Amino acid sequence: MARPPKLILFDLGGVLIELRGVATMAELSGIDDEGELWRRWLDCRWVRIFESGGCTPGDFARGVVDNWQLPIGPDEFLEMFVTWPTGPIDGAEDLVREVAAVMPVGCLSNTNELHWDANTEHWPLIAPFRHRFVSHKMGRVKPDIDAFAWVVDAVEVAPASVLFLDDIDMNVEGARTAGFCAERVSGVEGARRALEAHGIL
Repeated sequence: MARPPKLILFDLGGVLIELRGVATMAELSGIDDEGELWRRWLDCRWVRIFESGGCTPGDFARGVVDNWQLPIGPDEFLEMFVTWPTGPIDGAEDLVREVAAVMPVGCLSNTNELHWDANTEHWPLIAPFRHRFVSHKMGRVKPDIDAFAWVVDAVEVAPASVLFLDDIDMNVEGARTAGFCAERVSGVEGARRALEAHGIL
């Protein structure tokens, strides 16, 4: 970047929060390539509808089980799905607070009512975020360009002045297409290295 960013946006799952969902879906679907698994998940009609706030948890579960031809029923899938976010990765809250001390921070996450409203939203990790962009409240999902456009309109910061950290290539590519500075990172240490490289820490 020619100039330092004015806003740091973190993805949550895979960057700051541990998710067991990837391993679960790999086992249930038989897809052992993580990149392919994420492509199918992000392209799945029922995932997109649910994580943009467009259907009930029951409809989502039935749709995913049918679409993916999973070997379990919708009720069992939903019970497993609720437990996917297992908690912040070690050092995540410290990292966010460290960045928040020098620059505005926010999160931009594909999530849903089951994971966010009754769970993640209330974790201390979330408190330092000045901006909280979550897909089911925005009605938009990554990697769609309109999700990133929504952020720009809300914060009134030029896209090039936003540094976005995500662990999925498709989301990073979408952010870059929207004009963001975006880096693919894995976990807290990966995020820290990217922030150091951009002169934030």
